[in-house]
Amino acid sequence: MGTDLSKSTDMSKYLQVERILRSAIDNGVYQHNDKLPSIRQLVDELGFGKNTIIRAFQELEAQGLIYSMPKSGYRVNSLKLVQTSHVKPTRVDLLSVCKEVLTYPNYKELLPTGSAHPSTDTPAIKSLYAEIGRHSRRQTHTASHYQLPPGDTLLIKQLAKITQDLGTPANVDEILVTHGAQQAISLALRAITVPGDIVAVESPCYFGNLLLLESLGLEVLEIPSCDFQGMDPLALESALAKWNVKAILVTPNFTNPSSAVMPLERRKQLLNVSGAIPIIEDDVFGALSFGSPIPSLRALDDKQRVIYVNSLSKTLDSRLRIGWMLAGRYREKVEKYLLCENMGSLNLMQSAVGEFLTSGKYRNHISKMRRCYQNNAKRYIQLFKNAMDAYPELINQYHISGVQGSFLLWIRLPKSIDSYQLYQACNQHKISILPGFMFGTSDQFKHCIRVSVANFDSDKNWQSAMELFAKLIAEQAK
Repeated sequence: MGTDLSKSTDMSKYLQVERILRSAIDNGVYQHNDKLPSIRQLVDELGFGKNTIIRAFQELEAQGLIYSMPKSGYRVNSLKLVQTSHVKPTRVDLLSVCKEVLTYPNYKELLPTGSAHPSTDTPAIKSLYAEIGRHSRRQTHTASHYQLPPGDTLLIKQLAKITQDLGTPANVDEILVTHGAQQAISLALRAITVPGDIVAVESPCYFGNLLLLESLGLEVLEIPSCDFQGMDPLALESALAKWNVKAILVTPNFTNPSSAVMPLERRKQLLNVSGAIPIIEDDVFGALSFGSPIPSLRALDDKQRVIYVNSLSKTLDSRLRIGWMLAGRYREKVEKYLLCENMGSLNLMQSAVGEFLTSGKYRNHISKMRRCYQNNAKRYIQLFKNAMDAYPELINQYHISGVQGSFLLWIRLPKSIDSYQLYQACNQHKISILPGFMFGTSDQFKHCIRVSVANFDSDKNWQSAMELFAKLIAEQAK
């Protein structure tokens, strides 16, 4: 195959095959639409079992790197991932375009899939706001005071339980309540970096994190990431050998935008190759897994260097602005920032949400929303595929990822697509999407889009809107 066939003893067999095939594609041994060796040929050549080869093919297909042809095996897709040799630190400049894209429309959208806000049309959310109302009336009869860090005692107890349920050990004296996960990440970055430092992030990367890095004067090192399995530890290892990285910001559970989930082996490998570099673990979508939970980086860390961040913005309501963090050995510094910057938190929201979480309704709500989002994703994907495949030139020219959890889908379209122009065209027809260029610093995701299925409603309007959406994509592809 023109590549190194040596086997690594610390890597699963299918990952070894995946690495070999990926290397051959990256090095140009196999190019767009080239047919890959058959399963039988790879069994003979590499010495692995048939099921191992099949698993590797399935993983690469899920990543959008290859596609299957009936009775003809696998071929290389044009949607090729970024090569690690091109990785270098860059400065971020996204503020102006993000403000435009994030402006909320003042009209009812036909296909409202642009914003990553959870569904709030549920009994639990109504109960939550009733609790907020009761606490609001109650606070009119108490003296005004600041809610100092680390936060409301009852809320902290409940957040510790939530964190433990997600497989991350947490004591009440470790938790710091923040103004959403974004503030927690900001505090963590300030605690471990100074302006000009390099921070490694997954690529594609949540645009909010890119904006945050921009505001703190930090340089971004984008590490190629799989749409299915997240940040590539081998690419990270290669980048760390070349650049003086001071922190790693990563989302092992359901990255935004691709909803990738890092397997346990990759998590261990990431911890191993990163040495003693501090890691910020963003877990805001972790509770919305459609499968079994995987231990967090924080739970696997034996060097006390992982800062764990979470929030209720994706599981309850983004308007609550309640996040929390386990800052570990950086706690004292972070708590000082919290006190000096805010002098206190939102008494009303913290006390009310703490009370709500004691009711037991949160766990039932999460269980219900997992099923809802999973069904929404399946229905959206089917509608989208039906609409896209009506155009012969689009068949096998797109790839959808994000079917393992959360409510986000990442769609890679043909390279000829300009997602910003597509976004503008969709806006004219009351269809909202998020253009992919916002999730990178070098326009490498210009042909990609992110959609949310949180508020999916498969009525007749969505059907016609989806057909119009596919038509606009087909026009762009020409």
